[in-house]
Amino acid sequence: MPLLQLTVYRHDRRKQALITLAGEIDLESAPLVRVSLARCLRDGIRIIDVDLTPVTFCDCSGLNAFLHAAQQTTVAGGTLRLHHPPTPPARILGLAGCGFLLLGRPFGHLPPPLGDTPAAPRPASPHRSVPLAPVLSGDVR
Repeated sequence: MPLLQLTVYRHDRRKQALITLAGEIDLESAPLVRVSLARCLRDGIRIIDVDLTPVTFCDCSGLNAFLHAAQQTTVAGGTLRLHHPPTPPARILGLAGCGFLLLGRPFGHLPPPLGDTPAAPRPASPHRSVPLAPVLSGDVR
């Protein structure tokens, strides 16, 4: 039995959802990202925050899944925002002119301190008060 590459956690608050992805996003797991984000829209969620802190790898199929989800969310009258992406995908999004996806922080987070203080390291777990239970994992074929 192969190891699961990606686990999806979801926490809803009215018409807003926090999706935390953990693991690798690639050609095999990108469909799981698409299904998870589409399910939010079907459930009436219109603000989708995607925390990528625990993502260890994301290739162009993952980026494509996010762009597709952003388009579908916009069509539905909502917004999709990516938070704490690994450096390579963040650079690619910026270079491709898709930095609009990298807005804000997930709900429940305080903004970073102002001034000349150095940036804080990425948190190990962005929602310590919210117990995470996987809602989807593995392959969606």
